Parts: sequence; structure tokens; C-alpha cells
Amino acid sequence: MKRFISEFFRRGLIACGFGPIVLAILYLILNYKGQIDTLTVNQVCIGIFSITALAFTAGGMNAVYKIERLPLMVAILIHGVVLYISYLGTYLLNDWLKLSLIPIFVFSGIFVVGYLAVWAIIYCVTKRNTKKLNEMLKEKQQKIIDDKKQLD
Repeated sequence: MKRFISEFFRRGLIACGFGPIVLAILYLILNYKGQIDTLTVNQVCIGIFSITALAFTAGGMNAVYKIERLPLMVAILIHGVVLYISYLGTYLLNDWLKLSLIPIFVFSGIFVVGYLAVWAIIYCVTKRNTKKLNEMLKEKQQKIIDDKKQLD
């Protein structure tokens, strides 16, 4: 557990530096689209603190995959639930999402689809890379066998 906490904080601290940058880009996009033209000091401070905390949590939660005794599907479920709660809380806190059933339902659907799409991409890339490595290993093994036969 000590190792997980240490890894969580290390990864979280690396990621949290990107939070304010993402927030600045988001505010610039909203300004460009005419959605906002001024922000209060309170909005900026809550935005910076909440996005930094979200980035810290999102970065740190990747440490859950380092827990060897935890089955992969359980780790994915824990990771997804914590991210969902973190994102939802951040969006609600910043008033980027209305506290109402329909907006939360739409947000939830988009989050689940996005999360599953990311994992589908990771699965496909990993499967392709594993196949390549296995083919390379087979070629190496065959070369060793062929070399041994030539020596005999």
C-alpha cells in the first residue's frame, strides 16, 4: 500500500502541472466561441484549484495498474469510477454542467463511451504489439534451431 501511495503522488504531481494549462486553453476556447467574456476572481481560482486537483487525481490513478494482485478488470473499474466521480465533481463545481438529470445523463454517456473507446484503442494497440513480439520471438527461436542443425 505504501508503494501505491508513493506512486500515486509521484504520478499525480507530474500530471497536476498540466491542469492549469488545460484550463487556460478551455477558457480561451469558451471566450473565442463567445460563451464567456469575463470571469470573476472566484471562478478563476476555483477553476485552477479544481482542474489541478483533477489532473493530480487522473495522473495518480494510473498507479492502480501497478498493483499486481489486482485483476486488470477490477483496476479498470476502479480507475474509471474514480475518474468519473472526479470529472463530474469538477464540472459541477465549476458550473460547466448543470446539476440536473438530463445534463448528468448526457455527460455520463459521453464519459462511458469515451472511456470505452480509449480502452478499445489501448487493447488493439497492445494486441498488435504483442503479436509482433511473438512473431519476432518465433523467428529468433527458428533461427537458433536452424543454426543448431547446421552445427550438427
